[in-house]
Amino acid sequence: MLLPYTIIPLTILLFTLTSSTQPPYSCDSANPSTKSLPFCNPNLPIPVRARDLVNRLTLDEKVSQLVNTAPGIPRLDIPAYEWWSEALHGVANTGYGIEFNGRIKNATSFPQVILTAASFDSKLWYRIGQVIGKEARAVYNEGQAKGMTFWAPNINVFRDPRWGRGQETPGEDPLVTGKYAVSYVRGIQGDVYEGGKLFTNGPLQASACCKHFTAYDLDNWKGINRFSFDAKVSKQDMADTYQPPFESCIKEGRASGIMCAYNRVNGVPNCADYNLLSNIARRQWNFNGYITSDCDAVSIIYENFGYAKSPEDAVADVLKAGLDVNCGSYLKNYTKSAVQKKKVSESQVDKALHNLFSIRMRLGLFNGNPTTLLYGNISPDQVCTQDHQNLALEAARSGIVLLKNSAKLLPLPKTKPISLAIIGPNANSAYTLQGNYAGPPCKSITPLLALQGYTKNAVYHKGCNAVNCTSASINEAMAVAREAEYVVMFMGLDQSQEREDHDRVDLVLPGKQQSLIESVAKVARKPVVLVMICGGPVDISFAKYNPNIGSILWAGYPGEAGGIAIAEIIFGDHNPGGKLPITWYPKDFIKVPMTDMRMRADKSSGYPGRTYRFYTGEHIFEFGYGLSYSKYTYEFAFSEMGTKLCEKAKFSAKVGVSNEGETAGKHPVLLFVKQAKIRDGHFIKQLVAFETVALDAGERGEIEFVLNPCEHLSRANEEGLMVIEEGTRYLIVGEKEYAIDVVV
Repeated sequence: MLLPYTIIPLTILLFTLTSSTQPPYSCDSANPSTKSLPFCNPNLPIPVRARDLVNRLTLDEKVSQLVNTAPGIPRLDIPAYEWWSEALHGVANTGYGIEFNGRIKNATSFPQVILTAASFDSKLWYRIGQVIGKEARAVYNEGQAKGMTFWAPNINVFRDPRWGRGQETPGEDPLVTGKYAVSYVRGIQGDVYEGGKLFTNGPLQASACCKHFTAYDLDNWKGINRFSFDAKVSKQDMADTYQPPFESCIKEGRASGIMCAYNRVNGVPNCADYNLLSNIARRQWNFNGYITSDCDAVSIIYENFGYAKSPEDAVADVLKAGLDVNCGSYLKNYTKSAVQKKKVSESQVDKALHNLFSIRMRLGLFNGNPTTLLYGNISPDQVCTQDHQNLALEAARSGIVLLKNSAKLLPLPKTKPISLAIIGPNANSAYTLQGNYAGPPCKSITPLLALQGYTKNAVYHKGCNAVNCTSASINEAMAVAREAEYVVMFMGLDQSQEREDHDRVDLVLPGKQQSLIESVAKVARKPVVLVMICGGPVDISFAKYNPNIGSILWAGYPGEAGGIAIAEIIFGDHNPGGKLPITWYPKDFIKVPMTDMRMRADKSSGYPGRTYRFYTGEHIFEFGYGLSYSKYTYEFAFSEMGTKLCEKAKFSAKVGVSNEGETAGKHPVLLFVKQAKIRDGHFIKQLVAFETVALDAGERGEIEFVLNPCEHLSRANEEGLMVIEEGTRYLIVGEKEYAIDVVV
């Protein structure tokens, strides 16, 4: 077996021989002026320590700490701190807190989240979080981090396929999004997979921040942007779509941070919403952490929305609502005058500072030299380790989805030499593989290089001038295709087409890409392989039904190891098992305004609804769809449902899974529920549980799902209350259905 990553020469520069820089910390035991202060005593409870510290600050010092770039307080030996760091799918330098300018030059770059979600593997998500947390701590220990608060994960539901930031999310399903949030947060913060190790005010490896709270999924669409958008959301949709991922992130994941979003919801700016930040997050969900605004989200409350009558009113609104820190400068500029004008009390400022300093203390930054404490032994040689790079490869392999494989075109043969034409603007771009919010990867191998590792007779042609494909060299590409036995085309999108502050206005391939694909496929000797590199869905129905296109792979933005993973799947060294975490809609879906936040279909107006749970229109590929080189079959077995409600009515659903193919594979098992009679406002079907199983060829495995009727068989009513109704439900896995009766 010829492995591409063993023959491609690489130069990987991870470290340079520069002297180590001391990480920033407070309460040096050698400093006599601070070692006796209560806030420096690690044996005292953190709330007591934080209160002592805040009580020592002047109003000017307090105000200075309410922004992301908080200056030092030299008289108390408190260093500067940067709250804004990013780690969406690897430690990144897209915020102000991380610098790759010392011994550590790189960090493991995992697939963009939308592809990682396609694995439906919560243990994989947790392991990724663990690696990111460990590498983040190594960067801090090396003195290359000014903060340890990371503004990830993005857990907004991918409601509209045009959203430029949908790639950052785990997809359209609230359950998957919530499970991803819990797994990632537990991993990065230093908890165990099952949770429970991190007690209240317990030590953090790194701090995670669930964003963007709430109902945020429009950036810039047809002149409507996130700085002015007012999302009109029903109580019902809020209860069963927009809020559940955040509730899971806080209650189960025990995230130590929340970011409130730019937009308004039903007229109220998220960052000025007391009910959202204080009542729901802190009181109902017992959130214990800090709340940050998105960058400049405080200023727009006055300057864009006109919600506040003055800058001081905007400051008062957010602090009273429960905000603690402002990414931006508004709180630094106007909090003192707001206090002087009695628009907000100094005690409200103190409350925010208690939350902020508590997090820094939980990170161990007020316990003396952190290199001698918990997590202090994580060194630069634990960044970009082979195990971490292998995990990035595993994540890419596990997420890639096989959408079409007519006549078993894939995998391509390895037992004989073949000629291969590799065509398309995404074949030779390592940068495109990363997606957004990415840091410098440990290494990066393009799909072109990886495929060349399998066959020496490989010819490459870009096909388009760029991904936007405003011009295409169709005749030249056709000539290359005619000479090859097999053709693989790398098409799709990149960050010029979908990104933060840039939503799409259509769902088709850019420019002349479709014409290029169809022209090449028409002259190729055999049906071509189409690889789609993109985050959001694209209407490729022309390829789905074209007999000259034999196989289609969706590879998302697969990260630093994505090129290798794609090549392994194409040549059969890995059996694809990913399943789509999003619905792929037809191009006519753009008739639906992106500003319409309704999830449920409305027959009277022709509104089709959104996501697989409520969408009534046609789709190109449905949520949960994905093929394999193996065939899997299922068997059902159930225990009796209890006669009492909720916990006492739990029952188990055992699913037997058999790999009837000739290839070992990793297979996600998705358990859905649907009602026998679907009424208006009810979901069509809904995912209630999922788990992956690895099976050798011919092997059988069994998965047990424990279901709680109140959690898994309920729905939200129009008042936003979860209710359970009598009647028949069907539990569904693949083509198998099992009827159960619910009696209330």
